[in-house]
This record gives sequence, C-alpha cells and structure tokens, in this order.
Amino acid sequence: MKQKDNAPIVDVCNLYVRFGDFCAVRDVSFSVCAGEIFGFLGANGAGKTTTIRVLCGLLPASDGRVVIDGHEFVNGNANLIKQSVGYMSQHFTLYDGLSIKENFDFAAALRDLPESVYLRRRRALLKFIGFDEKLSTVVRDLPGGIKQEIALCVALLHDPKIIFLDEPTAGVAPVSRQRFWSLIKKLASDGKTIFVTTHYMDEAENCDRIALMRAGELIAIDSPKNLKQQTFGDTLYNFTPRVDNPVFPPEKILDICEPYGRHWHIRFRDGIDARAQIERYKKYFDIKKISPSLEDVFIRLVEGQNR
Repeated sequence: MKQKDNAPIVDVCNLYVRFGDFCAVRDVSFSVCAGEIFGFLGANGAGKTTTIRVLCGLLPASDGRVVIDGHEFVNGNANLIKQSVGYMSQHFTLYDGLSIKENFDFAAALRDLPESVYLRRRRALLKFIGFDEKLSTVVRDLPGGIKQEIALCVALLHDPKIIFLDEPTAGVAPVSRQRFWSLIKKLASDGKTIFVTTHYMDEAENCDRIALMRAGELIAIDSPKNLKQQTFGDTLYNFTPRVDNPVFPPEKILDICEPYGRHWHIRFRDGIDARAQIERYKKYFDIKKISPSLEDVFIRLVEGQNR
C-alpha cells in the first residue's frame, strides 16, 4: 500500500449549513489525508449527505472554510474543485433506462473528456472491476452488485483524486459488499482518497479513521481501534439470560446497558467491583468479557443520546 501523505487533501473548518432556521450542519471541523479511507458515520438526518454535497461543490456552505486538494471554496472556482472529486450518490448513480455505454458516454460529455482519454479510462476501469460483458446491456437489467461497480467506474471516469461514496453498498448482497470493499481498498492503495458513509459497521472497520456525526455535529473522530478503546476501555461484558425475567444489576452501578437481541452488553461504572457483580448475577446470566465492536460505539455515542 502506498504511504499516506500527511498533508490534508480535504480540510474543513467550522462548517455550517443552514436551510432557513434549520441548521443541518453545525460547526464541523476535520481533515482527511491523501490516500486515506475516511468513514463518515451517523444516523439518518445527522448531516452526512449534506456535508458531502458541500465538499463536492453541489451545495454552498452557510459559513466556514472548505479546502479541497489545495483549493478553497470561493465564488467562481467550484468547477475547478469538481475536477478533483468523484461522487457516487446514495440514491441516484446511473440512468436505469440507458445502457452501460450510454451512461459512460453521458458522464464523459458532462466532464468534457477528450474521446481518446475517455475510451482509455473506460477500458481501464472496466478491467479494474473485471467486467467483460456487453456495454449495450441496459442498466436496469444488471444485478445490484454489478450496477454499483459500474456506478463506481462512472464516478472515477475523470480520474479524481478524491472519491465520495454515499452509502455505496446499501441494498447490496453481502458477497457483493465484500467485493465492493476490496475495490475500495485497491483504490486507496493506488493513492485515491476515499470518503465513505455506511450504515454497515463491519464495513466501517475497514476505514483508517472514522468521524461520527449526531444531529449535525461532529462528536468523535479517530481510528476504529481507538474509538472502541476510548468508549469502552477493556471492561465490556456480554450478559445472556439463563432464566425468564432475570434480575438485572441496578442502573446506578451501570455505565452501559444496551440490548443486542436476547443479549445485553454491559459495562460497570468506574469504581464498581466487576468481579463481585458478575459473581452475584451469574445465576441469572451467562456472562463473558467481550471486545467492543464499532456497532457498540455507534449505539453508545450516536444513538444512546437519543434514548
């Protein structure tokens, strides 16, 4: 894998986005290094897509500073910045009624690519995903996973330095999701910067760093490993009921008590003798110490505040 450049290719400082009296993004600041896989996570309505649209030059910021590939967003230079970014939208990526070739042709025309450059890039991208079917195939007839890979190729057609992926694997089969992420890792190893949102926490584990959004605000940013350590330390337990209507530890001694199906993930407050409590409640639960997951972090930091 290529070594990541320490210089930020995306730099956001005190970003605000308002729609009338509603503030969708509030005082958000972060940077992304070249070659990084950067995850941008949050519940629906947290401000993720709005932020991405600003970074792609599709939506003006209400306040704050945004620098993409060394260019600060100012009046008149949005098109210059758009040359550095590719965007794969959550909902609209390809025209279903057009063929694969027609979708590529349309994207090339929008980017005003010379024909020789366009054909060379299309050939290289289709080889990259291992696609050798007919380009006359209508997009609506493609399997979901293949459709997403073609959409990724279209977003990469102009060879951007940064690719923004907004829920790129939503509704795609698990095997196709795994294959898509193998492509993302390959792009990063080739020097592309990946800025991705996802609701799949197993996918987010692949990111170099993750930013967590809640209600328009940035609440945490770090590597998956560090976020788990900072949120839970080494003292998370899985409680599986052994009896009907088990007796739970009192809330006053619990820092975390979150349901996972028929299991509960529990962390005792600092100063509480966890061993003594486990001994006391093992007649009601099978209890084992576990390593926290990103899903635990997400529920704790993003969803927990709304419960």
